[in-house]
Amino acid sequence: MMRHALGWFLAALFWGSGARGGPQTGLRPNMADQELFWGADQYDFSVVLPGAGMDCFWHFAHHGEKFYLNFMVQWVTGVGHDRHLSVTVNAPGGLLLSTVDDAKGQIDLDASETGFYQMCLSNFHNRFGSMQVSLSFGVYYDHAPPKQEEQVEDKAKKLNDTLSIIEASARRVENAAFHMFRHYNAGRMRRGADEFLLVSKRRRVGYCSAALALLIVLAGYLQLRFLKSLFAERRHGDGEPRAC
Repeated sequence: MMRHALGWFLAALFWGSGARGGPQTGLRPNMADQELFWGADQYDFSVVLPGAGMDCFWHFAHHGEKFYLNFMVQWVTGVGHDRHLSVTVNAPGGLLLSTVDDAKGQIDLDASETGFYQMCLSNFHNRFGSMQVSLSFGVYYDHAPPKQEEQVEDKAKKLNDTLSIIEASARRVENAAFHMFRHYNAGRMRRGADEFLLVSKRRRVGYCSAALALLIVLAGYLQLRFLKSLFAERRHGDGEPRAC
C-alpha cells in the first residue's frame, strides 16, 4: 500500500514539474483584458548563431497593434561563409505570416490576434561558421489603444478643448519619438555592420601586404643567389678570374 502511494506521489510530482518547465507561450484562460500589456515597447540586442543553428524568440502583441522586426547580419565566420539569414514570423496560432531570406531586412505587420508571436532565425546557409545578428523588434500603436480611447473620450467631456489638443499633440510627439528611435536602431545596426566589415578588410589588407613584402624579399634573395652563381670566380693558372 505504501509502495503504491509513493508511486502516485512521484508520478504527480513528475507531471507537475513537466507542466511548469516549458516556456509560457500562451495566454492564461482566466486572464482579464485589463491585465494585458497596452502601449509601445521594443527590444534591441545581438545574438550569435552557430553553423546550421536556429534560435527563436517570442513577443506578445495585442489585436490591433503594429508588430515590427528589423535584423542585420553584422559578421560571419567560417570557410565559404554566406551572409544570408532565414527569418520567419509565426502568429500565435502557428500561421506563417512572413519570411525573409537576406543579410538584412524589415518585417512590419498588423497583429490580427492576441498572443505571443514567434520569430525564428536560421543559419542553415552557413553550415561551417557562425554569424552575429543584430535584432530590433517590438509593438506600437499608431493611435491610442481602445481602452485608452474610451478614457480619453470620457475625459474630453469634462475638460476643455485646449487640454484635449495638448493631449493629442503629446501622443503624436510620443509616437514620432518612438519611430525616430526605431530608425536610430536601424542606423546603428548598419554602422555596426560597416565597422565589422572595415576591420575585416583592414586585417585582410594587412595580411596581404605582409605576404607580398615577404615574397618580394624572398624573390630578391633568390635572384641575388642566381646571379652570384653565374659570376662565380674560377682561378686558372694565370691567376685571372673569369665568369663560368
